[in-house]
Amino acid sequence: MSKGIYVATMEPNSGKSVVVLGLMRMLLGKTAKVGYFRPIIEDVEEGEMDNHINTVISHFEIDLNYKKTFAFKRSEVLDLYNQGKSGFVIDEIIKKYKRLEEHFDLVLVEGTDFSHENSSLELDINMLISKNLGLPVIIVINGSSKKEKDLLDSVQLAHDTFTEEVDVLSIMANKVNAEDLETLKSKLKERINSETSISVIPKIPSLQNPTLKEIAKALDAKVLFGKDMLNNQVQNSGVGAMQLRNYITKLKEGSLVITSGDRADIILGSLQAHISKNYPAISGIVLTGGLIPEDSILKLIEGLSSVVPILSVNKGTFNATNAIGKVKSRIYAENTDKINIAIATFEKHVNTKKLADSLVTFNSEIFTPRMFQYNLLQTALKNKKHIVLPEGYDERVLRATTKLVETQVVDITLIGEEDKIKERLIRYDIPLDIEKINIVSPTTSPYFDDYVNTFYELRKHKNVNLDMAKDAMSDVSYFATMMIHKGHADGMVSGAIHTTQHTLRPALQFIKTKPGANIVSSVFFMCLEDRVSIFGDCAINPNPNAEQLAEIAIASAESAKKFGVEPKVAMLSYSSGASGKGEEVDKVRKATEIAKTLAPHLKIEGPIQYDAAVDMRIGKSKLPDSEVAGQASVLIFPDLNTGNNTYKAVQRETGALAIGPMLQGLNKPVNDLSRGCTVDDIYSTVIITAIQAQDH
Repeated sequence: MSKGIYVATMEPNSGKSVVVLGLMRMLLGKTAKVGYFRPIIEDVEEGEMDNHINTVISHFEIDLNYKKTFAFKRSEVLDLYNQGKSGFVIDEIIKKYKRLEEHFDLVLVEGTDFSHENSSLELDINMLISKNLGLPVIIVINGSSKKEKDLLDSVQLAHDTFTEEVDVLSIMANKVNAEDLETLKSKLKERINSETSISVIPKIPSLQNPTLKEIAKALDAKVLFGKDMLNNQVQNSGVGAMQLRNYITKLKEGSLVITSGDRADIILGSLQAHISKNYPAISGIVLTGGLIPEDSILKLIEGLSSVVPILSVNKGTFNATNAIGKVKSRIYAENTDKINIAIATFEKHVNTKKLADSLVTFNSEIFTPRMFQYNLLQTALKNKKHIVLPEGYDERVLRATTKLVETQVVDITLIGEEDKIKERLIRYDIPLDIEKINIVSPTTSPYFDDYVNTFYELRKHKNVNLDMAKDAMSDVSYFATMMIHKGHADGMVSGAIHTTQHTLRPALQFIKTKPGANIVSSVFFMCLEDRVSIFGDCAINPNPNAEQLAEIAIASAESAKKFGVEPKVAMLSYSSGASGKGEEVDKVRKATEIAKTLAPHLKIEGPIQYDAAVDMRIGKSKLPDSEVAGQASVLIFPDLNTGNNTYKAVQRETGALAIGPMLQGLNKPVNDLSRGCTVDDIYSTVIITAIQAQDH
């Protein structure tokens, strides 16, 4: 079941509020704890609340602090995008949403309003947000003033655009003429030939009418009378310029009278008509030109038994009339009549039971890199670990350390001399507060002699003497690895400037492999656009035999599960199924059989080609009965040559983020970096190492 639902649109004035209010009522009927979140709100004045948020949390009495209900204001997002910080925007939105998800059974997420320029950017942002939150989407389409063909095309475009990136649960055409409902609904179902639910909601005249409050705000009006009736709806408006005897015949129910402030005859006549049973009731009066009636007229109005809102504006009559015509109606928290009408209309025209059932059974297959990285960070924070970085002089390591200190996700020890590290921080202009980390120089460490003696005892059977032990412990990789062995650190990350052999040799000498593990292997977390795949072994074993390949597969599946990826293992080869012949394909076939015997619960397929493993159409054509083909999440390569080249090809050609290699099979976590690694690579690998350390 999804923990949330995302309401989006592709255009302004779609009537999205009606859908949000109806959905909130529906969700509260299923569970008591429903949260509400708007990733991006309109810019509001300091001290004011976003109207959408205020309306929802006030009416439904949601116990939620206002600042937790949104992530950014619109202008903030545009500024960050202009600075090239779009990733930061998504990361912060994920963080805020996840905090709500922890406290509520369901979270209703409302997208942006498309009320400004850059609509293409808004569309991209809404799809990106819903995708990274892993939420099913309800799309609301504005059906007002659209010809039938145009509306059908709009729905088709919305469906096709969103389904390329996210899961669309329902499409709702809103503000449709009542007489067209059934015909349009039938044609939409024919056009959208999928499981997507289709609803058609009629135009509700009372919700289209602006209130005097909205008009007063839009025209910056001064309220002279009737402050308690500003929720009166304006059904139509007319300028009072003719003589009173002619004007009152033009009045209609809910009319807004627009007249110059010095027309006492129109003002008093309209008020008299309002209370007369022979004329329709008006909604209010707008006085133009900045003119206010004389005191005697104001006193007369004060004494009337029934007074509608009377507003005064500085605009002339022509400009004021145009401005009033442009005011779009919104639903406010205090306007319960509009809220109740919106909810009742939604419930009447939307199959809420079917929609709720779809939400309950929904399970997204989308798992974006940013979702994966967020989950890594949260997992590491639950049980903070201490990681040692032997390459304390490298600029990338120092920058990654700064980032790790800022997130407070791990405790860090850098190996090196403090003065030299300080000098490099100044040289590279890195704002790292060294008071928040440990800095250790091997030969001056109070543990140096103890480490030397320990290494000597561990390796004397290999003819290591004390002098050799001292030389070894003077080396940053040996010293850092001994910190882990002695329990003075929980894990190590190295390799930015050292070879894989230099990083792994001490680990193999005295950290050793854990019980049941015969080899050390590696995996990369390949963060593709909409999923995370595990590639193994792409860094350690040149040409594993069948038994080793089976062990790599089982270890990689365990790693996948540990890091939130459901393991479906593909044993890759140049042929799929039983058709292929040759020594290499036979090795993969035997490895698959061994793995199935050792881990009978594991979903595993092999031999299988890469395209059949990851493409559902090809997978089903080649292995129709396989529960792995077309949906593999763990891909095991037959040798290092194939694995290393493939991971680099995928990384470069698709722009995928490759996190790793993460080593498997050691008693305690030691991970090797590529010498071409980036700051983000180091940052991610340290977090992965910290999570590995939680098992020890």
